[in-house]
Amino acid sequence: MQIGRIIGTLVATRKHERLVGSKIQIVQPLDLKGESPQGDPLVAVDAVGAGVGERVILVRGSSARRAVDDDQCPVDATIVGIIDHIDIDERQL
Repeated sequence: MQIGRIIGTLVATRKHERLVGSKIQIVQPLDLKGESPQGDPLVAVDAVGAGVGERVILVRGSSARRAVDDDQCPVDATIVGIIDHIDIDERQL
């Protein structure tokens, strides 16, 4: 799993049949504190109804397909949670 922040929404009128009805978001991966950007933004299917600006939990690869209950779905990133709070013991980093 990975932490990210939704930075935009993607609308595709024409898309693979297994993606019809899916909300698609643009997510900026973040560090473990959920503060600093890490890497390039990516496109993810939203399985939880998150909104722009929210910090979210992402899964990628086969876990992303399982999260949408369809192993044949052409998805490699899925949003599976909306983060309420992150608490890290700074001494452990």
